[in-house]
Amino acid sequence: MELKLELDSQSRGVSLFLPEGTKPDKKAVDELRSMMQMERTVERMKAEGGFFENPDSSVRRAAVTPDFHKGAGIPIGTVLMTEGFVIPQAMGNDINCGMRLYTTDLKVEELERRLSSLLPEVRRIFFEGGRGIAMNGIQREAMLKNGLTGLLETSGEAAGKGIWRLYSREEQEKELEYTAFRGSLKAGDTEGLGDFTGDPHSLSYDDQIGSIGGGNHFVEMQRVAEIYDGQTANAWGIKKGAVLIMIHTGSLTIGHQSGRINQMITKGLYPKGIPHPDNGIYLLPERGGMDREWRRFRNTTRNAANFGFANRLFLGLMLQNAVENTVRAFGMKLLYDSPHNFIWEREAEGRKYYIHRKGACSARDMEEMEGTPFAYYGEPVMIPGSMGSSSYLLRGMGNPDALWSASHGAGRRLSRGEAIHGSDEEFQQFMKKFHIVTPIDPNRSDLKGRSDILKKWEESIRSEAPYAYKDIDQVVKVHEDHGMAGLVARVEPLFTVKA
Repeated sequence: MELKLELDSQSRGVSLFLPEGTKPDKKAVDELRSMMQMERTVERMKAEGGFFENPDSSVRRAAVTPDFHKGAGIPIGTVLMTEGFVIPQAMGNDINCGMRLYTTDLKVEELERRLSSLLPEVRRIFFEGGRGIAMNGIQREAMLKNGLTGLLETSGEAAGKGIWRLYSREEQEKELEYTAFRGSLKAGDTEGLGDFTGDPHSLSYDDQIGSIGGGNHFVEMQRVAEIYDGQTANAWGIKKGAVLIMIHTGSLTIGHQSGRINQMITKGLYPKGIPHPDNGIYLLPERGGMDREWRRFRNTTRNAANFGFANRLFLGLMLQNAVENTVRAFGMKLLYDSPHNFIWEREAEGRKYYIHRKGACSARDMEEMEGTPFAYYGEPVMIPGSMGSSSYLLRGMGNPDALWSASHGAGRRLSRGEAIHGSDEEFQQFMKKFHIVTPIDPNRSDLKGRSDILKKWEESIRSEAPYAYKDIDQVVKVHEDHGMAGLVARVEPLFTVKA
C-alpha cells in the first residue's frame, strides 16, 4: 500500500510504500519526523540571507521504500529530492554501499561436490591473508580519483601479481558499461587519504581493499530458483538453475572518513547567529560563493564512491580465485553494479535536482536507461533477503511517486540487540541448513574451549539471522503492486561469506 505520511502542518509529507496491512515502525517514523525538520532549517537559512543562490532551494519531495526502518539520524530506505542544495548525511557514511551481480557458467552440482575444499579456500582468501591485492600509491591514487577507469589505466603497475592475474583489461573495459557512472567519478583531490595511498612506486597490501565490512554486507554464490520474466532474464543471461555471484558492500573506513569531512564542511558553513538544527542535519548549497566547499564535498564523496566500486570488483575476483583454485576455471560476466547510498543529479524541465538515496536503489525505467545496455528492459534492481533467505532480481519501472527508487533489502524487523536474544530453536534450524563462511571457523579444535570467542561469533550470526528481517516476499510484492520494479527472478543462496 502507498501512504502519504503528513508529519506536521509545515511538512510536504512523505510517500510510504509498505506491505499491505502493516504499520510503519514507530521509531523509524519518529526519526523521519525529526529528519524532515530540515525544511525549517532551509526556511531559517533563507531568512538569514546570503546562503542560497537559488531562491527556490527546498526539499521538493520525499519517499520511503518498503524496507524502511530506523537508521542513525536518517532512516534506511529514505529518498529525498532537493533543489539548490545537497544533504551529505542523506546518503549515509558508507558512501556507495551497493550491489554487484555476476552471471557464471558454473553448475550447482560442481560447487556442491567441492564445498568441503571450496569453503576453507574462501576463508583463506577472504580472511587469512590470501587476498593478494598488491597496489602502489600511483594505483591507489588513480583509483580514488578516477575509479575503475583509474584502475584500468594503471593496472600494468602490478600486472600478473597475485589477484591481478585474473584482472583482464579487455573484460574490465567492457564492464564499465554495466556499472553505474561507469564506476568512475572524477575527483581532483584525495583529502586526508595520504596514509592509505602510500608510496607511489612500491607495491604493498592494505587492510581496506577487498574487505566485506560488517552488518548486512556479504558475498554470496546463488542458484536461480525461479524465473518470472523470461524475456528479460534471457536478455540478461539468467537461466533457471544457473549460478550467480552477488556482492553487497561499500566504501568502509574511506567512506566514513569522507562522511566526517562532509560533516565538518556543512557544519562550518552554517550561519552564525541562528540556532543549529535540533536534528543535527546540515545542508550544502549548490552555489553562492561556496565553490571551495562544494569542490571539497565532491572530491571526498567521489573518492569514497570510487573506492566502493573498486572494492566490489576485487571481492568478485577474490571469489573467482577461490573457485578456480578448488573447482575449475569458469566464465563470469558482470550484469550490473550500482550504489544504494549516494546522491544522483537529475535534470527536469530545465532545472537541476538532487536525488539522495540512503539504503535505496535507483530503479529507472527503459526510457531513462536509453543509451545503456538496459534500454529495452529497465535498470537491474537487486533486492537481497536476509542471510540464508531468497533474494530477488527485478527491473526498474521508474515510479516517480517513489522517486524512481526501490528497496535495497528486506529491512530490519528486530534491532541487532533484539535479534541476538531471538529463538534458540529457530537459530539452530537455520544453522543446520545454511553454509556460511566467516573469519572464525567454529569447528576448529583449538576453539572448543574458547566459549568467549564462540559466543561472540554466534551473536554476530544471530544479529543477521532471517528472523531479524522482514519477509522479503512481501517487500518485493510492494514493488510490483506499485510499479516500482518488475520481478525477473528469485535466487537462493548456496553459501554466504560474511565478516
